[in-house]
Amino acid sequence: MPTSSLTDGRHRSQAAAVLERYLYAQIPISRALGVKVLRADCGGVLLAAPLTTNLNHRQTFFGGSAAALATLAAWALAHQKLLEEEELDVHLVIQRSRMEYLEPAAGEVEARCMAPVPEQWDRMLRTVQRRGRGRIELEVTLRTEGALVGSFKGSFVVLTEK
Repeated sequence: MPTSSLTDGRHRSQAAAVLERYLYAQIPISRALGVKVLRADCGGVLLAAPLTTNLNHRQTFFGGSAAALATLAAWALAHQKLLEEEELDVHLVIQRSRMEYLEPAAGEVEARCMAPVPEQWDRMLRTVQRRGRGRIELEVTLRTEGALVGSFKGSFVVLTEK
């Protein structure tokens, strides 16, 4: 589905709009990148960022911007699930990540993070409940005009206020 039909504001959920405002207020780079939250629910997060504010010297999407967008998508998915499903007030931080750039992106980039399989999520939650901290691995695909241009894998740590 082309991004333009999703970004006109009529098809975005309330959760997507709330998440976008939260990202802009709490993670300033999201505003600088021009991030738009197109979808946000417990099943997945879809973010987009325009080429115009993320250009490199070759007039394609800057790699650092792509890595930040991917990190934001994964972080936002975990944040949404922790709030909506678990109602947990925890710290969520990235521990490590790996980014692969497959093709130059000469247009808007979309970052999609789908929810991990329930067994992985449940294992992380049990560990948080027992030890006060847990870890979850999340994956993000980056696409421009439907073409896969990059992938991201990140390990996020969930910490309680102990």
